[in-house]
Amino acid sequence: MHNTDVLIIGAGMSGIGLGVHLIRKFGTRNFEIFEKDSAIAGTWRVPSHFYSYSFALNPNWSQAYAMQPEIQTYFNDVAKKYDIEGHVRFHSVVESAHWDESSGTWEVAIRDTKTSELIIRRSKVLISAVGALSIPKGCDIPGNGCSATQILPVISSGDGAVKKATQFARQAHWLAERPNPTYSATFKWTMRWIPFAMRLYRAWLYYLKEQDFAGFRIAEGFQIRNQWAKDTADYIRRTAPAKYLDFLVPKTEVGCKRRVNDTDYLACLHRDNVELVYDDPIQKVEAKGVRTSSGRVVTADAIVLAHGFETQKPLYPMKIFGKDGVSINEHWNQVSEGAASSYFGTCLSEFPNFFIMMGPNTLSGHLSVIYTTECQINYTMRVLKPVLTGKADIVEVTPKAEKKDIDRVQEKAKRLVWATGCTSWFIDEKTNRNTIMFPDWQFKFWLRSVFVAWNDLEYRHVSTNKPVKTSRVSFSLLAVAGLVGLGSFYLQILKA
Repeated sequence: MHNTDVLIIGAGMSGIGLGVHLIRKFGTRNFEIFEKDSAIAGTWRVPSHFYSYSFALNPNWSQAYAMQPEIQTYFNDVAKKYDIEGHVRFHSVVESAHWDESSGTWEVAIRDTKTSELIIRRSKVLISAVGALSIPKGCDIPGNGCSATQILPVISSGDGAVKKATQFARQAHWLAERPNPTYSATFKWTMRWIPFAMRLYRAWLYYLKEQDFAGFRIAEGFQIRNQWAKDTADYIRRTAPAKYLDFLVPKTEVGCKRRVNDTDYLACLHRDNVELVYDDPIQKVEAKGVRTSSGRVVTADAIVLAHGFETQKPLYPMKIFGKDGVSINEHWNQVSEGAASSYFGTCLSEFPNFFIMMGPNTLSGHLSVIYTTECQINYTMRVLKPVLTGKADIVEVTPKAEKKDIDRVQEKAKRLVWATGCTSWFIDEKTNRNTIMFPDWQFKFWLRSVFVAWNDLEYRHVSTNKPVKTSRVSFSLLAVAGLVGLGSFYLQILKA
């Protein structure tokens, strides 16, 4: 059985970032990353200069919203620079993980998907970096959310355009206009050679995006959402075919569902080879295509599923067992009515030395997921320092702190637009809990990652099982965090 200090599940943007920080902060290469696919992966949706690591800024982005190949190249280049791929085992699916209290380690079972070989690893630390959108939903009815609105314009245009594309949609989304200007050579030169230019531009993008959170507050954000709705509805009406407008302009509260950036989806609906069906739902899939409720048969050479991911089953289908053999689902039954939850979206009591990137209640409706995951990575590195430097063997969030944090998150979520009653993948249908979104300014998420609540954590040695005192945040860091927090509070007052 092979041992490692840190075992990371997933080689997407979180997995890469974790590997880089382990190397940079601790000088360790005693970590492994297991990835189910054949290459480094990931998803993206915001401006490229902000959808990149703060430690690996890129002056050469071709346009504001770079296309997938360019972003993939960026992540590959970062991984290559730090030799991350040398730590990755591809075609590997983690099936289960069991915490061994006697040794203070995780025993992890991994299946090689090409050879079916079962691999066993023992690791001091286990980190899930699988992402929130990684398990496709079972076949239901194709939609017109983020996936479909990107797929349809591509398959219906150009030399490889399909003869006929028929899209079945169930609900309308607020489709916002998204200009995508190309960066000039002068702009790229400025980003590369002018000191702090990229940092300042990145900060400006953050400022513009962070303001959107003000509109998510049910009461205080009413006027902002009204303006969003007006601007977006006007854009849809002037861009989409008139015959689809009754459907395409949503009836739900803007912001309740994830807002979708339009990538020429509305324009492509004008094409002769594109049909949108929204009032005759699919009844069943047949050998030649699909049959609708009216009895119409739409023949098809291929069916594209664009109906989303399993968002209410985080870590599925992995089976993870903590102290005394308790499973993740059993833990959630105890602390949050069976709905997914965690402390700071990162830690669980009863699951020592276990961390989740992009865990429950970490996503935002307005900012970069890389910003969020970098906050979590930095938090994890701070919390893990005593463990990775030998001052302690085990770290675990206390049950009291976990429960308090979970309840606080749910109470805040009730005051935001996501709780206004639309059908959304943010909400657990069984409990009506918001399990996806962080219900506050992302600035505060960063503050929590910097100013660690050390009293919420317990460190122990395996040999004695007694608490270990660890060093706390320095006074200077506390002062900086306090000043920044005061600035954040003042900013919110101005926006209220």
